[in-house]
Amino acid sequence: MAAYIIANGAAAYDHEVTIFHTFWGLNALRKDQQVPVKKGFLEKMFGKMMPRGADKMGISKMNFAGMGPKMIKHVINKHNAMTLPQLIDMAQELDVNLVACTMTMDLLGLQQEELLEEIEYAGVAAYLGEAENGNVNLFI
Repeated sequence: MAAYIIANGAAAYDHEVTIFHTFWGLNALRKDQQVPVKKGFLEKMFGKMMPRGADKMGISKMNFAGMGPKMIKHVINKHNAMTLPQLIDMAQELDVNLVACTMTMDLLGLQQEELLEEIEYAGVAAYLGEAENGNVNLFI
């Protein structure tokens, strides 16, 4: 959530923003529904173990066997804050450049059809190119 809050704030002030999603960050870009794609055994296992979509993601070490996300969602609702899926939608509306790491996709067996529409795909070199030309770079 923190990355998307910062990104949306910067984009609202007309800054060019890129968020590079790698490893577990790719789960934020996964579609909520299952997409029929051909996968091997290991890729299928990764797909089952990883949360499908931003709304199903845990909140790091505060997961507490599933209670953490329920608690934070309650607090978000109580304060009329935006949820992670809403922040991702807003980022897309503000033209934040959402990039999925292709190397990690290969390692985890994720395919483009399983991820959100209107995102980009690139490797680490592309991320470093973006970071090198930027005035501010955040990696969470």
